[in-house]
Amino acid sequence: MDLSTVLLIIIAVATALILVYFQYFHKNPRKGSLKTILAALRFVTLFCGLLLLINPKFVSKDYFVEKANLILLVDNSTSMENASSQAEISRVIAQLKQDEALNERFTIHQYRFGNTITATDSVRFDQGNTDISNALSTLNDVFVNGNNTIVLFSDGNQTLGRDYEYINLNENTTINPVVVGDTTQYEDISIGLINVNKFAFLRNSFPIETSIRYQGSRPVFSTVTISINGSRVHQEMVNLNSTQNSQTLNTLVEAQSVGIKTIKIEVGKLENERNTANNVKEMAIEVIDEKTNVAIISDMLHPDIGALKKSIESNEQRSVTLVNPNGNQSAFEESNLLILYQPNRNFRSVYEFLENSGANYFTITGSKTDWNFLNRAQESFTVSGSRQPEDILPILNNAFGLFGLGDFSVDGFPPLQGTLGDIQLNKDSEILMFQQLQGINLDKPLFTILTEGNTKEAVLFGEDLWRWRAQVYRNDQSFQKFDDLIGNLMVYLGSNKQRNRLELDYELVFDNAGMAKIRASYFDESYQFDSDATISIKIEGKNTDFSRVSPVLLKGSFYEVDLSDLQAGEYEFTITVQDENLSRSGTFRILDFNPEKQLISANYKKMERLAKKNRGKLYYLDGVETLQSDLASSQEFLPVQKSRDNVVSLIDFRILLGLIVLSLALEWFIRKYNGLI
Repeated sequence: MDLSTVLLIIIAVATALILVYFQYFHKNPRKGSLKTILAALRFVTLFCGLLLLINPKFVSKDYFVEKANLILLVDNSTSMENASSQAEISRVIAQLKQDEALNERFTIHQYRFGNTITATDSVRFDQGNTDISNALSTLNDVFVNGNNTIVLFSDGNQTLGRDYEYINLNENTTINPVVVGDTTQYEDISIGLINVNKFAFLRNSFPIETSIRYQGSRPVFSTVTISINGSRVHQEMVNLNSTQNSQTLNTLVEAQSVGIKTIKIEVGKLENERNTANNVKEMAIEVIDEKTNVAIISDMLHPDIGALKKSIESNEQRSVTLVNPNGNQSAFEESNLLILYQPNRNFRSVYEFLENSGANYFTITGSKTDWNFLNRAQESFTVSGSRQPEDILPILNNAFGLFGLGDFSVDGFPPLQGTLGDIQLNKDSEILMFQQLQGINLDKPLFTILTEGNTKEAVLFGEDLWRWRAQVYRNDQSFQKFDDLIGNLMVYLGSNKQRNRLELDYELVFDNAGMAKIRASYFDESYQFDSDATISIKIEGKNTDFSRVSPVLLKGSFYEVDLSDLQAGEYEFTITVQDENLSRSGTFRILDFNPEKQLISANYKKMERLAKKNRGKLYYLDGVETLQSDLASSQEFLPVQKSRDNVVSLIDFRILLGLIVLSLALEWFIRKYNGLI
């Protein structure tokens, strides 16, 4: 407690005494026991009240030693099985954790990683992928303060994430990689990336592109064979050497039948080649016999048109044609769906076609829209009022139930340029997004679906949709969420069937089991999303006796089942809603591709570059004693003594309040009893 606080307490005592003196003794100097008791109680009341205002505190210093953090980060991917044994890695980890010199200097933490990173004391080589960059970035965010050093046990071969070689950690964090596995570079020929469309159309030729890579010093030649469902469709000889160590092959293959086709590319193995797992790679393609043709009708140039075209054609099952509204009407007739971009008087023939054909269409309005014409040309909606241009933010309607939205979100999206006016919807509607103007949520549609009989129409009251697609990429480094939303809209508008209360979202082919997930959206009878449903899935192997029933779990605004434990193969499934006569079935295939088996040698050169970039040093598993010695003797990681101020109140305020209440109560009762009140 400092001197100023002591002085304030003395002043409080003096003040309380002076007030009591003037209240009880100044004009009535006669003494008496009753007056003394009342004066004492009043002094207690005043003094405690003043103490509450002063709130005196003690400040004490606690001294403690802050150690640096030693983070043991262990690669738990399946590729480590060939590099070392679990027992060997566990022995080295235990050796570091039990070292007395290290424990005096460091607080030791242990993590393991593969697809994700987890704090654990065990070592298990059971992860199907390696994401070193994610593990290092996560630790960089967790350990922000103090000195930190990461000891990375890995073979340096990464199959997921961005290149870890270019990661820059905090200035107070260093990385010391420990190379696990064989560093000898063996002669190897392998299949690289395969580029193939997800869909092909019956009787059309589709391209297959792949690269053949070679690692070695002598000239070699080998045969590359491409097969579809076991039948050879192409064969080619490649010649490679130490300088020309890769070759790209391109071929066209005709789609002869409908269904899922497995594409197998195989390169002949070299003499004495150790790793032959990467000599074969499989992909899949679905052959379909129909295609959705979408016509975007506009007489102006705008980035929205390009964004819509790219988004729609991200699914090879759809094609987009740009049409002028004054063009030949046959272009309208050949399309399955029309998109009307900022209609004006030139769209008169388009609306005549829509009225006669009853086709489904999607209208997008904006600053160039002729509202007088549009209000007369169609009867779905009317926009009246000032029609002043405004920047309008979207508010997603989470109760939207016409089709699944997945995990699509508009949080942080830029505004669209819309029109300030009264919007009247003249058909049955379900709003996908509402408007927000200057921070106020308006009960007006920004994006809505209109239905009448079997005719469906979507309306977006705003332009600059391309900004939303760019924002999705900025958030996720992928356009997928936006493209999926537009794709679901195209599917809904492209079909005249009644909507289904149980919708499924899944891939027909998964590269490996780690990516296998099926999503479902279930809606009640009023087509509102039902989060209380009990949904199960029955999975059966097509060519095996495998069978399993498991629950489909709620994940926010959809249901999802994780199938990462399944073996490679073809499967049939049925998703059923309990207590409802609703079920949907489908098939999918899991390919037998293990990215962890593509490399067998440790990438020690990349790990060394990582260490130099982050002020560390490279070590090998058989030289872990050197690592121990360097860490124990480094002047960078000396423990630091620090102090902490502990501020403690002199008297608990509850005690002071209790004394005030007690003294006032006693004073009142004494006065009452003696007739002084």
